[in-house]
Amino acid sequence: MKFVIPFSPVTKKNSQQICINRKTGKRFISQSEQYKAYERASCLALNGSYRKNIDFPINLAATFFMPTQRRVDLVNLIEALQDVLVKAGVLADDNSSIVVSTDGSRVALDRRNPRTEVEITPL
Repeated sequence: MKFVIPFSPVTKKNSQQICINRKTGKRFISQSEQYKAYERASCLALNGSYRKNIDFPINLAATFFMPTQRRVDLVNLIEALQDVLVKAGVLADDNSSIVVSTDGSRVALDRRNPRTEVEITPL
């Protein structure tokens, strides 16, 4: 299965913010609005057409086309992608018994068309 998420990839780890619980006054870490918007838009782009709830071993290969040459952590991009795929219903879960490998994943540059190209193959 191949598909494209047509937005500039965003990591979860570098997109966090510290919030304060209004009732208790305690601080907690939440995802930034930038990441939340990316997650919502990605789920809408997948539009249920790829909803498979995959629950068998797969290889998840992704090419992350970034808009700049800024350094980015591939592992963090993969983590965010897996979470989006679970939320969109493509994967039942992102644990190691389902996403067995991410062989072939890489970061590339495309200033005009940042996106994530995803290929899922059963193992």
